[in-house]
Amino acid sequence: MDLMNGLRDAPPALSPATVAQAAVAPLARESEQARALLKALADPCRLQVLEALAGGERCVCDLTTGLGLAQSRLSFHLKVLRDAGLLSDRHSGRWVYYRLRPEALEALQGWLAALTRQCTTPATPCCD
Repeated sequence: MDLMNGLRDAPPALSPATVAQAAVAPLARESEQARALLKALADPCRLQVLEALAGGERCVCDLTTGLGLAQSRLSFHLKVLRDAGLLSDRHSGRWVYYRLRPEALEALQGWLAALTRQCTTPATPCCD
């Protein structure tokens, strides 16, 4: 192999911008999940549900009474939170019990932590 062929076959040098984009790539992959979680958390009623479940598993009847929500309205919000992956449920006879999924909250915390780390990276110098 001669020098010119070796140079043509060598991978190109990575610019600082390319390195920065590569560092952000894992963050971008998690962004879709984070958007779904944040969208589910954007409603004040759903935040109340999460706060009510922070103490542990609760029956729908307890949530309805404790939050002062109509059963149909509460069911809608529980479905949104469950579909986003923030809640799990279990059936016991005719009752449904809900609980927070800590791993979903931890994933959101991880995404926010990565975002926090990335936002401190200084800008690459502009070309003049």
